[in-house]
Amino acid sequence: MEIPQSTLDRMAESMADRELLLSPRATRNAEYLRRSGHRPEEPVIRPPFSRDADRIIHSKAYSRYIDKTQVFYLVENDHITHRVLHVQLASKIARTIGRALNLNEDLIEAIALGHDIGHAPYGHLGEEILDGLCREHGIGGFMHNVQSVRFLDSVEDCDLTLQVLDGILCHNGEVHNQSLRVEGEANWDSLAEKQGRIEGGGDALPLTSEGCVVRCADSISYLGRDLADALEVEIIDERDLEEFPENCIDLFGITGKEAFCDINRTVLDVLIRDIIATSYDSDCIAFSDEASASVAAFKNFNMEHIYLSPKLRKNEEKIRVMFRYLFDQILDDIEEEREDSPVYVELLHAPWASRRYIDAARLAELTRDFIAGMTDRYFEQVFRQCILPERVQSRYRGW
Repeated sequence: MEIPQSTLDRMAESMADRELLLSPRATRNAEYLRRSGHRPEEPVIRPPFSRDADRIIHSKAYSRYIDKTQVFYLVENDHITHRVLHVQLASKIARTIGRALNLNEDLIEAIALGHDIGHAPYGHLGEEILDGLCREHGIGGFMHNVQSVRFLDSVEDCDLTLQVLDGILCHNGEVHNQSLRVEGEANWDSLAEKQGRIEGGGDALPLTSEGCVVRCADSISYLGRDLADALEVEIIDERDLEEFPENCIDLFGITGKEAFCDINRTVLDVLIRDIIATSYDSDCIAFSDEASASVAAFKNFNMEHIYLSPKLRKNEEKIRVMFRYLFDQILDDIEEEREDSPVYVELLHAPWASRRYIDAARLAELTRDFIAGMTDRYFEQVFRQCILPERVQSRYRGW
C-alpha cells in the first residue's frame, strides 16, 4: 500500500524538525556521499545512513559475525561474548551517547554494526597471523578495520556512504585517546589517504563526531565485558584481581572481590556518563582526566592478564600451522583453477561477490579475503577437508 503524499509531507516536516534539534557538530542526512553519486533517495522512511545500516545487516559478511571470536577462541561456552554480540553492545552504547549529545543515531548505528566485519577467525591472534602471511606474499599487512572497509566497499560493493566507511576505517578501539576531534575532508581522496596512513602503521581519526563516539564506545563495550568473560572461563582468578589497578577500583567503586561480578554493568554506567558530561559542551568527544587514566590502566590490565595469558594462547602454534597451510592451499587452488575448491564455490563464483573486485584482485589478495571472511568453525571445517582423507561411503559408486 502506498503512503499518501500528504502523509509523507507531514513525516518530512517532522523529520526536519528533529534535525533542527541536532547538535551543530552532528552529521545531517543530506550530507551523505556515495561512490555511485548523490542520487535522490527516500529521505523519510529510509534516510541514507539508516539505509546503510540495513545494507550492512543484510550483507554476507555480517551474517558471518555469528561464529567469529571476540577474545576466547576454542571455548565451548555459550555465555561468553562473540563478535556479533560485541558489535551490538558497541552500537547500543554509542547510540546512548549519541542521543545524549544530539548526534545522528542512524549514522552511529551503521558505523557500529560494520566496524568489526573484517576480523579474521580467532580474533586478534588470527589478525596477527594473517598479517604476517600477507606481508610474506607481498600484499602489505592485514588490519581488520581496513579489511572491514574492503569487504563492504569492494568485495560485496554495498555502496555505503563515505561517512559510514570513514567511521568503520577509523574506529581503532585498541588505541586509547582521551579526546577525539574530527579529522579529514568529506571526499573520497581523504578516505584513501587515511587508509594509506593506517596501512603504513599510523592512525587516523574519524571524519564525523558520530565516528568519534563509536570509537570510544568500542573500548567501553569490551573493557568490562572481556574481564567478566575471563572470569567466566577462568582465564583469570582472584590472584589476578589483586593486581587490578587502584584508580579503576576507585573510579568504579569496587569494594571487594564480589563486586567484579557486576564489573561490566558498572563500567558501562560510569564511562557512558563520563563521556556525556565531558563532551556535552566541548568541541570534541572525550573522557575526563580521571576516566581516561582508568581506561588506559584497565586496557593494560586486560592485555597482561587476559589477551597475553598462556592459557588463552596455548593452541597458538597449532593455529599458526593451520593458517599457513590454508593460505598456501587456497592460493594453490586459485592458481590451478580448481573450480570445485571452497574458494571458488564460496567466493570467486559466489553471486554476491563483486566481479570488478574479483577481476582486479591479485591471487594472494583473494586468498587473504577468503580466509579473513571465514568464521572460526568454517575455518576448521576447510582445514579438515584439506588435511583428512575422504572416506568412501560403502561403495565407490559416483566417484
